[in-house]
Parts: sequence; C-alpha cells; structure tokens
Amino acid sequence: MGFKEWIIPQDKIFFNLIEEQSQLVLTGAEVFRDIIKDYRPDKLDERAKNVKELEHQSDEVVRKIIQKLHRSFITPIDHEDISRLCTTYDDVLDHIDSVTNWIHLFELKNLDGSIKEFAEIIIKQIREVDLALGKISKLKEKEIGEIFLRVHLMEEKADDLRDVSFAKLFQENDFRKIIIMKEIYEFLERITDLIDDVCLIIQDIVIKNS
Repeated sequence: MGFKEWIIPQDKIFFNLIEEQSQLVLTGAEVFRDIIKDYRPDKLDERAKNVKELEHQSDEVVRKIIQKLHRSFITPIDHEDISRLCTTYDDVLDHIDSVTNWIHLFELKNLDGSIKEFAEIIIKQIREVDLALGKISKLKEKEIGEIFLRVHLMEEKADDLRDVSFAKLFQENDFRKIIIMKEIYEFLERITDLIDDVCLIIQDIVIKNS
C-alpha cells in the first residue's frame, strides 16, 4: 500500500499539506539558486524577501500539520514520522533563509565559486526529495533507496566542498571575511545534511508501510 493510500482513507489533508510544503521548499531553493547564480546586490533585498515569505508559508503549513496531528487520535502514518518529516523539511527552508539573510546583512559584493557549487548541490538534492514526495503513493523500497543514495552522495560532495572551501578561506588575511564566509559555508553544508535526513525519513516511512 502506497503513501497516498495510507492517508486518504482517513484524511487526505496530511498528504496535501506535505505536498504543499514540498513545493514551497523547492521554490525557495530555486529562488536561492537564482540569487546565487545571477548575484546582484542591488536586487538582493527584494529576493531575500521572497525567500522569507516562502519560509513563513512553510511555517504555516507545518503549523497546520502539527495542529491536525494533535486533533487526530489515529493516523494512517505514525504521528512522529509525519512530524519529523515536516519539521525537518521546514528546517531546510529556515537555513536557506538564514544564509540569504547573512549574504544580505553583510552586503557581500560578490560570491565565490564555492557558494555557487553549494547552491547547485542543494537544488539537485531538493529536486530528488520532491520527486520522492510527488510519487510516493507508488514508491517502492528499491526506488526510494536509489533516490536516497543519490541524495547522500551529493551530501558527501558538499562535505568535501566545505573542507576545500575552508582550506582556501584560511589563507585569507581578512579576518572579517573569514568569519562571515566560514559561517556561510557551514550553513550551506548543514542544509545538505538536513536534506539527507529528510530523504532518510521518507525511506523509513516507505519501508514501514510497504
């Protein structure tokens, strides 16, 4: 029995809300990728507000899910699994918003290649997760396993990118730049960890309910 079938007999609201959140996270990642790919400090204020608005919308979806969980004594999927899925995915968008705020707050004039590489890794990971959530009603253990492997390999690539970026950064003499960029690199790498966690949660749900 697939994910959608577990939910619809009881209440389709959980599936609809999870799907809505997935679209918000994907859109937020796309906006962030576009900010980094076509970096224009003069347009950053407006773009940062777009990310913030998407983050607020995701928070609202999570609030609805948690509220619904509290009102439901029995759910087709374990309460904890639904809660972990939506809150962890919300953390992804929270971190994207935080990185955008850092770039905006410290008025960075330009962005290095590492940040652009991180942005590409993140959007690729999130597309994989969105793929999993979009077809989870018929997702098999083998397929989610393959998706998780691709996401995890990208997370490992991000780990390597962070280490290389740190090595280059610590050759700088600008102490302010070192502090700011180190924080940004760590935030970006943390996002890839969180996406990896989300995919693992999805895999757990599929295995439990297959």
